[in-house]
Amino acid sequence: MITAEEMLAEAGLSGEIASGTYPGLSAALTALDMETGLTAEGRERALAQFRDNLARLAAIVADRAAHPEIAEVRIDRPVFILGLPRCGTSILHSLIGADAKVRTPLQWEVAAPSPPPEAATFDTDPRAAGFDAYVAANFTGAWADVLKAHPIGARIPQECGMILETAFQGINPTMLFSLPGYYEWYRQADTRFGYQVHKMWLQHLSWKNPRDRWVLKVQEHAYHLPELFAAYPDAVLVQPHRDPVTVMASISRLIEVIRCVSFETIDRAALGQELLHLWHDGQVASMAWRKANPQVKVLDLRFKDIVADPVAAVRSVYDHAGMDFSAETQQAVSNWWAANPSDKHGQHKYELADYGLTREQVESVYSDYIAAYGDYI
Repeated sequence: MITAEEMLAEAGLSGEIASGTYPGLSAALTALDMETGLTAEGRERALAQFRDNLARLAAIVADRAAHPEIAEVRIDRPVFILGLPRCGTSILHSLIGADAKVRTPLQWEVAAPSPPPEAATFDTDPRAAGFDAYVAANFTGAWADVLKAHPIGARIPQECGMILETAFQGINPTMLFSLPGYYEWYRQADTRFGYQVHKMWLQHLSWKNPRDRWVLKVQEHAYHLPELFAAYPDAVLVQPHRDPVTVMASISRLIEVIRCVSFETIDRAALGQELLHLWHDGQVASMAWRKANPQVKVLDLRFKDIVADPVAAVRSVYDHAGMDFSAETQQAVSNWWAANPSDKHGQHKYELADYGLTREQVESVYSDYIAAYGDYI
């Protein structure tokens, strides 16, 4: 089995960056070595993903060394959308990303960040077409169902998970390849380095293509809000909510589809139990942080309200974040909603019972969440 030291050297990473990346990479490799359910192809897919993470980080580091001024780029009052999966975070991110004044990381530039994107060529950069070609070639067959549940495309906003994983301080390895040992490491880890790398990414992407504000999202921010605020003390938080019973059924189906190309078989009941507790862990951490930090005002939203009146939902985010909601913003939001119906790529079908779960089980585990946010679900 290849070692973390060997992979870091292979990627050309050294010094503080290598030291910061090493703990998570080592934990991921150890967990991968212990994972018995993966096929040989799945194991190679995991190693390829790890190498890609390191290569993207190395590209950011190299460009930063060549252009030290990137480190001077200011990231002011970034807006972070967090919450449970499948509760409208991606919809809200894309709705806001339709505003030309807002910067969201797009999927193509997170996949291929070097050289840093430029405003003058942002709409015509050939890396975008290359990303779409990759999606068309790879999201077929068993993986085609991923597109029914989660939008993938060059000009769709990307989650922060694809950024945090370059520091090996994000949850993506667990989502893709199970790796319970890595997940337990991640839960307990001090992820300040991950958020330092996250900020490096935003500075990199902003350098030649700035906008008024950054709007970002991923559910795993809930696990490590102290580290997020250490990097972004002026961050603004928004949290949509949805019935966790619906959430668990939907996310279980999505992760089953994501993992199916790497495992011989998927034990649906085991997957249901894994995800039931995994996502609750994040909410426990988030609720504790919010209780301890009442001075940080979080905008709570209902999933039902986002889909019933997306313009009003986005306006409430802008009001909360102190952003200008112009007529152009309203039109852009309305246009995006009209162009992106929920079944654009087909119906995402799922049942809670498919994963050995019952409503009573979910409501029991999430009783604290339901008590805290019952008005929003």
